[in-house]
Amino acid sequence: MKEAIYSGFLIFVVGSPLGADTISGSFSNFGTPGLVEMPTADVREDAELGISFGGFENQQRITLNFQITPQLSGAFRYSRLDEFSGPGFDPIFDRSFDLHYQIFPEGSWRPALAVGLRDFMGTGIYTGEYVVATKTVTPRIRTTLGLGWGRLATEGGFENPLGAVFDELKIRPALDVGEGGEPSFDQFFRGDAALFGGVEWKVSEALTFTAEYSSDAYAREENIGIVERDTPLNFGLTFSPSDDFYLSAHWLGGVDFGLAATIAATPNDRVASSGFESAPQPVISRGSVQVTPSSTGLPESNVQATKTALARDGLRLTAITRSQRSVSVAFENERYRAEAQAVGRVARILTATMPRDIDSFTIIPTRDGIPISAVTIARSDLEALENQPDAAASMLARSEIAEAPLDIATGLTARDERLLWGISPFVALQLFDGRDPLRTEYGVQAALSYAIQPNLFLEGRARYRISGNRQDASIAASDLHPVRRNVGKYGEVGTVGIENLALHWYGRPGEALYSRASLGYLETMFAGASTELLWKPVDSRLALGAELNYVVQREYDLGFGAQSFDDIGGTYDVVTGHASLYYAFENGFHGQVDVGRYLAGDWGATFRLDREFANGWKVGAYATFTDVPFEEFGEGSFDKGFRITVPFDWALGNATRDSANVSLASLSRDGGARLRVDGRLYERIRGSHEVALTDGWGRFWR
Repeated sequence: MKEAIYSGFLIFVVGSPLGADTISGSFSNFGTPGLVEMPTADVREDAELGISFGGFENQQRITLNFQITPQLSGAFRYSRLDEFSGPGFDPIFDRSFDLHYQIFPEGSWRPALAVGLRDFMGTGIYTGEYVVATKTVTPRIRTTLGLGWGRLATEGGFENPLGAVFDELKIRPALDVGEGGEPSFDQFFRGDAALFGGVEWKVSEALTFTAEYSSDAYAREENIGIVERDTPLNFGLTFSPSDDFYLSAHWLGGVDFGLAATIAATPNDRVASSGFESAPQPVISRGSVQVTPSSTGLPESNVQATKTALARDGLRLTAITRSQRSVSVAFENERYRAEAQAVGRVARILTATMPRDIDSFTIIPTRDGIPISAVTIARSDLEALENQPDAAASMLARSEIAEAPLDIATGLTARDERLLWGISPFVALQLFDGRDPLRTEYGVQAALSYAIQPNLFLEGRARYRISGNRQDASIAASDLHPVRRNVGKYGEVGTVGIENLALHWYGRPGEALYSRASLGYLETMFAGASTELLWKPVDSRLALGAELNYVVQREYDLGFGAQSFDDIGGTYDVVTGHASLYYAFENGFHGQVDVGRYLAGDWGATFRLDREFANGWKVGAYATFTDVPFEEFGEGSFDKGFRITVPFDWALGNATRDSANVSLASLSRDGGARLRVDGRLYERIRGSHEVALTDGWGRFWR
């Protein structure tokens, strides 16, 4: 018997040098890489985003899993637990977060090794930690062996081996979740430990059989009689016709039948084929004949030809000037997500519309009537490189990206159609609160934008609500003024409400400086004035900003008045503001820290980290900590959430700047609430600066 156990352990550790790519991992019914319920040491493809639906009769889970880096993944889980408070009680809805880090990948003779935290920042229902190894044994068989703590040590537990090194790790203190949402640092890798493991057998190309020994005994659920487990053995059968779809059936503990489905997508893989947009203007070569300057002016026919050609490509000419043998062209990109693609299209058009004696083009992207950067390109380089190998990289090496000239701002023109408006349906969702997974509101909305000056706009949106139940959300009161928790009271079904209506002015007060001033009904809940100043050199990864606001809380009917509150004897007004630091890291990561005063008068900071991909996908998270105590903040302890941006051109293949934005956040509470004003500068500016232009330069010739 001892020899058999030793042989099995040797097979696990040594495994097979073959087939490491033959059998790939699947997802557990917790929505993360795993067996049936236990984790494996697998990681997914870098940047992959997976959504899973899984569970059994008494527990159902929706999980969003994101491969943050090649080794680190994170997951957000929303679970429905029937009768978790006891038989006959209503179900509860729980939010939890996981982290999984692969220490090293599988090698020819070495297993993959990973460490993870399950439900490390929630109510603690699924809290557990683990160290796990996974190894391919044959081209069709993989084994997994792990050590779990917390909930993952409730079956077959024994004294914590880490206690031999750190005595305090022998005892796991009672879990005190408070209001939930806090990392359970005092729990990590403490108390009893237990072994878990399993085997995966690839029956066919699309079918995998899994058997596991689970170290989760569902102890609390069994104690109150809502779940049964006759054995720690679980079995699963997974159908996976491709690497982005998994459908599994599970037999759990000899009693329950479970199902799980996962759909995965990688931002780097397009849904639609690219190139549906019109082909760019071919470069028109001047040939080898020497050209003598004909004049210092620019004929009106050339200007009009340029304007017409740009408009055909979704680009708006805002200024054009000539100086000797160079021309400067300012434009606004209304179609292409990557500013480098717009710059490339402008450059191609200029080879066809500019006089032959023009030798260089300075192309100036603008936004909201302000010049943002200046890209200078030699006409001869365009003529020489258009059809050459590695033309994009060669053109980037020969181009100059610099600060936009300040004086050109005075010559910019407003758009020809000063009034833009539209009517469309809308659907507003509130996802994953603690009592209802989905609240909705839908109706019809009208939006307008009027360009008073090239850099001065009147913009607004009104909505007619046909139906909805967002007002039914139950959010516990706090000692803070209700600056967010009563958002459901704003806008009544069957009435028209003004969501926002404000003047926005943008400026360039100096080199590397940008400014904004907004006045009016700034958002659904607040009206007033907002000012902002941003310092962002064109070649810098660092930016600094400052914002100052004075606002008054609006009436619930979303009219033009201010709401009166009995407890304070009148209207609520507040001065808020933040100092901000932005930094563009390598590999598409963008960090932001905002420090200042929030709408409820609390002071603190918000930390954000996003990962942006070359095709426009963006996945990020944020957390806000203020001087509001966790118990006073209420459920969730502090404001936090995830956000995902999916560009429409990725899905459709057509050139467009539009995108879908999804936020998965805690309940709208009052602590750490910031004004939601349109037009903040950093995101409007950085896409035309050197880092973003360089990252997107592969689209220059498209």
